Amino acid sequence: MTKIMVVDDEPQIVRALAINLRARGYEVTTAADGVEALAMADIAPPDIVILDLGLPDLDGVDVIAQLRARSAVPILVLSGRSDSADKVDALDAGADDYVTKPFGMDELLARLRVMLRRTTPIEAGEDAVEFGSVRVDLAATRATVDGVEVRLTPTEWHLLEVLVRNPGRLMSQRQLLTEVWGPGYETAHGNLRLYMAQLRRKLESDPARPVHFRNEPGMGYRFEP
Repeated sequence: MTKIMVVDDEPQIVRALAINLRARGYEVTTAADGVEALAMADIAPPDIVILDLGLPDLDGVDVIAQLRARSAVPILVLSGRSDSADKVDALDAGADDYVTKPFGMDELLARLRVMLRRTTPIEAGEDAVEFGSVRVDLAATRATVDGVEVRLTPTEWHLLEVLVRNPGRLMSQRQLLTEVWGPGYETAHGNLRLYMAQLRRKLESDPARPVHFRNEPGMGYRFEP
């Protein structure tokens, strides 16, 4: 049974989440603050964490950073903070996705399913990822569309590889820039927009309406297989 830890100091939200998650077969534990959550995570590591940023003791971003230092557990942020800067801070600290309060239970459950599907990400030894008419051969560093090879620059390939190794995950702009271009490029958003546009042009059937390389304004990009 999948173990989900809900970390929130609002009893009505905790109760609603616990009821809905248990009804769908999840095992649920709850914590009302950051210190309790970190202690529980050490004693009985969860399979996924739903975390509010506005905790009474620790800032949620600090809790994310401490959880991430302990493990690769998927973290879904659930918060009333709607400012994109807060979302980016949470993603940069290691969160996997972000849902803003008030939220729809169906959307939250769908995000959880996506995160759980990618609990075991694509490893270096796995050969290929397929989506639409595209096949990405990770071992051969080769991409084809309808069987025809697509020429990618080294930077385009690196960006593509980072995205396809994290299916369904919202990757912040800072994460992508640091991973692909390296330290010192964290604010080079123009580079990222340019290369994402090139990837879409080469791999999306309709680059103006991308299906697989999705942008979440102000936050980052998500690869949807």
